[in-house]
Amino acid sequence: MRKVQGALAKPAVVKTARAMSLFGEHAGGWLAIGAIGALVDRERRGEWLTAAAGVAVAHGASIAIKRVVRRRRPSDPEVQVLVGTPSKLSFPSSHATSTTAAAVLYGGLTGKKLTPAVVPPMMVSRLVLGVHYPSDVVAGSALGGAVAWGVRRFMRRRRNRG
Repeated sequence: MRKVQGALAKPAVVKTARAMSLFGEHAGGWLAIGAIGALVDRERRGEWLTAAAGVAVAHGASIAIKRVVRRRRPSDPEVQVLVGTPSKLSFPSSHATSTTAAAVLYGGLTGKKLTPAVVPPMMVSRLVLGVHYPSDVVAGSALGGAVAWGVRRFMRRRRNRG
């Protein structure tokens, strides 16, 4: 984390990372995108709502795991904490979880490869801001991917029935 901050924690990067943090807080930005998708894409409204629900489930799962694991956020005098957090718990990263779930699910609906475009920047932003260990963001992303995989499978089965 010290090396990440040393290399990347420049004013413009920190400003962007803080904006990403605000967007991802409680999965709010991702849920808003799901709602907009449901409003705009009337033919697939149910799929957008299911995808948004998947993002919410992924976020909820990360919160539940945090409460069981109870890993404290990084505490190193050489690492600056550059953003506020809603809790002192860090494993897994809820931002990485909901971002990965949203990228996979919304990418499937839009036909765009969102995962490489949004997941790594969100993961790195959590390290730049000093609020997660690398294992927190990797585990969060894996959790988000697993939930998204399950939701996509559910959506395919439902589509094939109808």
